[in-house]
Amino acid sequence: MKMKAIIETGGKQYLVEEGTVLYVEKIDEPVGSEVVFDKVLMLNGVAGKPYLSNVKVTGVIEKHGKQKKIIIFKYKPKKKSTRKKQGHRQPYTKVVIKSIKEG
Repeated sequence: MKMKAIIETGGKQYLVEEGTVLYVEKIDEPVGSEVVFDKVLMLNGVAGKPYLSNVKVTGVIEKHGKQKKIIIFKYKPKKKSTRKKQGHRQPYTKVVIKSIKEG
């Protein structure tokens, strides 16, 4: 049976198991480096309060990038001078989960 865990990173929670590919908020580490997620909320149905101790989820950073551009358009009705168009591309990091270790 594969071990499943719920981890927290970048203010979001992800359900992972070995081999899972994640696109998470940007992590400031170089490509190819190993990253350890120690904020584990649940492991195989056993929950922590709020986190489980002695559980580590490791992954390898595959690449960094930016998501598709989204357009933000702000305006006030009936006012020609208060229109503002703005774009945003959110940076991300692609991580592949290698192992889930307990103990």
